Amino acid sequence: MSEVVKGYYDENAQLELERLNNPYSSIEFNSTMHLIDKYFPKTGEIIDIGSGPGRYSLELLKKRYNVTLLELSEKELEIAKQNIEELGLKAEGYLCENALNLNILESNKYDGVLLMGPMYHILDKEQRINVLKETLRILKKDGIAIISYLNSWGILKAGITEFSSTFRELENVYGYLDEQTFDENNSFTEAYFSTPVHALDEVRLGGFHIVSYAGVESFLSGIRDRVLNLYKEDRGVYDNLLKVAVESCELPQYRDSTEHLHIVVKKI
Repeated sequence: MSEVVKGYYDENAQLELERLNNPYSSIEFNSTMHLIDKYFPKTGEIIDIGSGPGRYSLELLKKRYNVTLLELSEKELEIAKQNIEELGLKAEGYLCENALNLNILESNKYDGVLLMGPMYHILDKEQRINVLKETLRILKKDGIAIISYLNSWGILKAGITEFSSTFRELENVYGYLDEQTFDENNSFTEAYFSTPVHALDEVRLGGFHIVSYAGVESFLSGIRDRVLNLYKEDRGVYDNLLKVAVESCELPQYRDSTEHLHIVVKKI
């Protein structure tokens, strides 16, 4: 990942912390925790690669895992450390490092890996596959990783309400039917949007056995404004929809068409 990406997250560190607190992004957060609870080992060493401000690391520490955070942005890592220590918790380590440099990590060390964020910003396929191979290397045998991609198909759906002006050019609509890359001039920063087909193929090339995959916004994907309104207007309805969306995030009728694609993999 580039200095452009690092600069973006340094400048938006607090915003990234708050992102998962809003009622729409809470679907992503809760679905991810559901996958962690379902597939991760119940104890052990975990590394959170691309930890951001540490929302998932914090929850893992509460569950008594030994957690190491690895994050490109110094600002994000500072927020993570502050929040973790304020709760009287202690991480195993805070590594300010690029995910392209996982060679610094010990082989066969971790029972679980979160790789959620880096794959959004690595534009070169060979580099992405190398990150996957390095993630495989640092996992113990039978270890579990959750690997996240931005899903172009789901982003197309979300774009109808979030950035529809982009679609005045017909080619831009067609573009979201396949993988694509963006620089900082036409996206929030340098970004890679995959599709489930491409992402699953990459993960296999990295050497992993695929256990499952999920579209973490589930059937609520792409209707952000309505979800936010429901949270304000009828919390009971929102809570029911959130519960079922989380529980159904792995169903095939939903998982291919959400903004965030989480792939659960195992080292065999």
